[in-house]
Formats: sequence, C-alpha cells, structure tokens
Amino acid sequence: MEIDLSPKLSKKVYGGDGGAYYAWCPNELPMLREGNIGAAKLVLEKNGLALPSYSDSAKVAYVLQGSGVAGIILPEKEEKVLAIKKGDAIALPFGVTTWWYNKEDTELAILFLGDTSKAHKSGSFTDFSLTGPTGIFTGFTTEFVSRAWDLDEATVKTLVTKQTVKGIVKLDPSFKMPEPKKEHYTGMALNCEEAPLDVDIKNGGKVVVLNTKNLPLVGEVGLGADLVRLDGGAMCSPGFSCDSALQVTYIVRGSGRVQVVGVDGKRVLETTVKAGYLFIVPRFFVVSKICDPDGMDWFSIITTPNPIFTHLAGKTSVWKALSPQVLQASFNVGQDVEEKFSSKRKAEEIFFPPPN
Repeated sequence: MEIDLSPKLSKKVYGGDGGAYYAWCPNELPMLREGNIGAAKLVLEKNGLALPSYSDSAKVAYVLQGSGVAGIILPEKEEKVLAIKKGDAIALPFGVTTWWYNKEDTELAILFLGDTSKAHKSGSFTDFSLTGPTGIFTGFTTEFVSRAWDLDEATVKTLVTKQTVKGIVKLDPSFKMPEPKKEHYTGMALNCEEAPLDVDIKNGGKVVVLNTKNLPLVGEVGLGADLVRLDGGAMCSPGFSCDSALQVTYIVRGSGRVQVVGVDGKRVLETTVKAGYLFIVPRFFVVSKICDPDGMDWFSIITTPNPIFTHLAGKTSVWKALSPQVLQASFNVGQDVEEKFSSKRKAEEIFFPPPN
C-alpha cells in the first residue's frame, strides 16, 4: 500500500491563556508511524509556563520564535536553567524532565522532533506531567504519596490537587522564575543561526549541521539535525541519506516546491510547502527543493547522530566521481553529450543559485 507523503500542519492538543501544545497525528501523516518519528510544537504566551514533565521519547527541540527560559534535569543531575532564543537546538535524551517559560511579549514557539521506537504509541510522544489534574501523583493514594514525600496527608492533598490546569499555566507577572545561568547553556544547546557554517554558497544557501562534534549530547538522543537557509530562487541538489536514515523536515520560513522520487523512478511527492508544514522523506528516496523568491528555511532531523548524504548533482555528486566511459554507456549517449554533461556544475555543490 502506498503511503501518503503530503506535508501536514500540526493540530492543537490542549492549551489555554498561557499557551498551547500542538502535535502531528500519525493517522494524518502515516510516515510518522512508519518511521517511528514524533513531532510536536509548544507555543507559550507571555508569562506562560509549560509545567514540568518527562517524555517516553528522546527528542531534539528547536526554538522557532521568541526567547525564554528552559529548565532541564538529566537523570540524577541538578537542574540546568538555560536562556533560550530563536535558532537554539537542544538535545533531550530519555528520562529528561523539562519545563519551559516565556517572560517576553513575543510568543515562544518550540518544535520537538524525536524517535518514538520505544514509545507507548509509534509516531506520537506521550508526555508524563508531574503536577496538574493529569499529574503522575494524582494516580497514587494519599498514603503512598505521604510516605514517599514524608509529609502529612493534608499537605499532600493540597500539593496534588491545588494545580487544576493541565500542562500550561499563565503566571502572574510579579511571579519570579529562576534566572538562567550562562554556564548551563554550554553542552546543552547550540544556536544554529550563530554557529559556524558547514556550507555557505553565495546566492545558494547555508547549512549548519547538528552532530556529536558540536553538541555531543545528540549522541545520546540518537538523532542528527540541520538548519538549512536557501536563498531566493535557489535549488537544493537532489540527494538522499546513504546511511538508511529518514529525513524529517519542518519548514521554518518561506515557501517553495518539493519533489521526492522513490523506487523505479516514481515521483511520489510533488507539492508546494510553506512555513509550518512538516514532511518526511523515506529511506533512500531522493528529495530536491526549489524555493520561491523570498527564500526558504527548514529544520530537519535525521535518524542518525552523524548523517551522511549522497548528492546527485553538483561538484561533489556521484556523476563527478564516475569515469567518462561509464557515464557515456549509462546514458547511452555519444561522447560529446557526456562531455557537456560533465562540464556542468563544477563549481557549485549542494545548492544552486537561480538561473540568470
């Protein structure tokens, strides 16, 4: 049975005055379930707090918009309080407890992409709240919680039932949250908009790759990631992940056209994408993008911490490595055609500026 690869927007799961939590549903985007990938988005209004929780999946978080504060507690470690802003990528291994807070007027939007191979539901994140009406301790008897916390039962009842809002609350402007510490940021996050560029092609585009070299914690997550910023009218070379990884792509800004080709040269996707859309490229399928005049940015995770790609155009492509005789025989053309083909794209790699 063919799988629908059409890009999809997220849908609201819950929320209120403090913000909202959105997710992509595997019933609407089947490749989530097929590839064991989860995708969600948190949007916090001013003074919005996403209450402490942990997840059944390892994730990479990416700040799409705004700035705020993140609290991250690795298993059996002290809390790290990070100042986060647009462009920050944060690795969140299994067992991490997190909270997120926005104290600014601009909405704080955070994308979560992760591996659900060990999750309760393939293709979906299941988050476990520590407090609120669906908090873990609402399920225990007062006796158990009282003994665990060494508190009297009356105090326990207050602590367990006082918070009546699920997931996201709006704090009073006068409430003082913990201040972030600069030293906590190092090793926990990397700003993809400020990091050294891995690729920079004039009038083509720029890439920052998130891997175990610049953020070792992604090794524990088991995912790699990249931020690609394509200049207006430029093209991203046809290519595929040659280490059997899936590519999960979220359009951050702009718009453009996407084509994906699969088995037997069949085009399985041809569509236009814009900011907010998410799509997944199956293993070994070839994808290419051409952006509109205003350019296009996307953030992707790849289901391996150190991804390797094979490109099918440009100076680093397979074509440039093959011998002339093999090219001539493969295309079943004369030497003159092969020579013309080989003479093209000798300077550009990965991204191609728009034609003059």
